[in-house]
Amino acid sequence: MRALIVEDEILASEELNYLIQEHSQIEVVDRLEDGLDVLKFLQEQEVDVIFLDINIPSLDGMMLAHHIGKFATKPYIVFTTAYKEHAAEAFELEAFDYILKPYDEKRIAAMLHKLEMAFKRDHTPMEQHAEDGPTPTADGSAAQGELVRDMNSHTDRRINLLRNDNIIVTDTADIYYAEAQEKVTKVYTKNGEFTMPVSISDFHSRLPLDTFFRCHRSYVVNLSQIREIVPWFNNTYLLRLRDLEAEVPVSRGKVKEFRQLMRI
Repeated sequence: MRALIVEDEILASEELNYLIQEHSQIEVVDRLEDGLDVLKFLQEQEVDVIFLDINIPSLDGMMLAHHIGKFATKPYIVFTTAYKEHAAEAFELEAFDYILKPYDEKRIAAMLHKLEMAFKRDHTPMEQHAEDGPTPTADGSAAQGELVRDMNSHTDRRINLLRNDNIIVTDTADIYYAEAQEKVTKVYTKNGEFTMPVSISDFHSRLPLDTFFRCHRSYVVNLSQIREIVPWFNNTYLLRLRDLEAEVPVSRGKVKEFRQLMRI
């Protein structure tokens, strides 16, 4: 992977460069301090990831990320900043991660590992995934979890979730369901709960539509995580999910479509 560090503080730039060299195979091809210089650089060269400070001269990191988001081929963006309040905007820009200064070496090392794994996954030819196939179970059938992981091996099968001031890059297969709560959406995953500053309609639009179903005005469910379908009043259903105690309702207006999807 080729990386660009954008940081106007020399010591911070040097520290980040050192940590990248220590904990990854990523090649830092240049270090720049000015937003306009970054745009000029990217007109001539391509990089796979940009480690981007927000408070930089000429063009701040957020505006720069907006411009980069319009590129045909978009590099990953990892924000590196002392400011917590931009995390939600970074999520909207689909940043890979949001790292706060001063740097924590373990946090940086974990992010770099995830970054290299994501790059490898995103640049593995689709044909290779098909050739590898799912891992068989003891009875010779394909494990459902493995099928889901294989389906989610490309860029549209990952989503950024917010926890505190961090952006957690999450495989959508790990999401069980989402619930609308006033102006935010609660997301329930195998790794805990997240609160997203978006409507449930907006959140649903970012998920793979072949796996996630809007079963109710206030709920989106991962069909692959359903373990039990319980008949409820007015010919509707309650859905019980793997590993969770919660029950997700299917509204009356969604029952017909749900039955078709689940072949019941």
